[in-house]
Amino acid sequence: MSMEDSYGRAIRYLRVSVTDRCNLRCDYCRPAGEPLLPTHQELLTLEEIARLGRLFVDLGIDRLRLTGGEPLLRRNLIWLVRELAALPSLRELSLTTNALLLDRCATELKQAGLARVNISLDTLDPATFARITRGGELSRVLAGIEAAVGAGLKPVKINMVVMREVNDHEIPAMIDFAVQHGLVLRFIETMPVGRAGLGSAHRFVSADEIVARACHGEEKGLIPVANPREGGAGPARYFRIAGSAAEVGIISARSRHFCDTCNRMRLTSRGELVLCLGGMDQVDLKTPMRDGASDAELCEMIRQAVRNKPRQHHFQVGAEEASSLWDMSGLGG
Repeated sequence: MSMEDSYGRAIRYLRVSVTDRCNLRCDYCRPAGEPLLPTHQELLTLEEIARLGRLFVDLGIDRLRLTGGEPLLRRNLIWLVRELAALPSLRELSLTTNALLLDRCATELKQAGLARVNISLDTLDPATFARITRGGELSRVLAGIEAAVGAGLKPVKINMVVMREVNDHEIPAMIDFAVQHGLVLRFIETMPVGRAGLGSAHRFVSADEIVARACHGEEKGLIPVANPREGGAGPARYFRIAGSAAEVGIISARSRHFCDTCNRMRLTSRGELVLCLGGMDQVDLKTPMRDGASDAELCEMIRQAVRNKPRQHHFQVGAEEASSLWDMSGLGG
């Protein structure tokens, strides 16, 4: 069983934000200044997240990813991982993290049922890392990557947002790093999501330019391959690195969108179901749930939301629209 939207797309993937808090302040994700964070009462409880997760899986969602903010800041996250991983119809439970805290809990997460992790890493230069993240320590991320590999949270995927005149010159070095450590590297175009994302729009580097830079020198040639890891369901186009078995992916949300095959939605930490990363459509699930809605009533709200999922976003190059209700840290990466 799966849910279909009005355009015939099967919706099987849900990203679940467990917190808006983060221990980094990446400039393309969170605006400068103190963020307006939800109160404890405004956040979904872990029990509420577990209930909604069960309902989504019952409706046909078979891949869940826990996100934030930084999900490892949420207390008792291991309990939630264990609850969700036990759902019999769930095919994969993964987590997106900045890895600052991952060396402390990678093994415990694996034992609780987490399958793999995506780790945000935009640079291998400590000074550039501190500038992008407004004070973060690169060494802690590298320790987290090592812990994830050691714990068997594989494949470990590294997400690099490529930004002109910030880190675009590091594309070859990032490829070398991924090959040396057995990682799957994914290059991501900047997206005009929220105030921070819109403010970074001038740094845009297209997927075609990323491929061209990655192919500089025969030893770094990229050979297109299918995407067996995600069954063709993910947004990345994958390439094998010439001369090795390693792969890189490129996510081109702006220059070559993948809306026709989009299979995902997002649940924010406040309980809003967001239908499209680049739109304003959302459905409040928290209020009716706290007002006593039954499982059947919540499932019908979810089905109706899926039917209303928009056909595509508006991230095309040159567009000035952004999902202004949310910054990426509030939506869940």
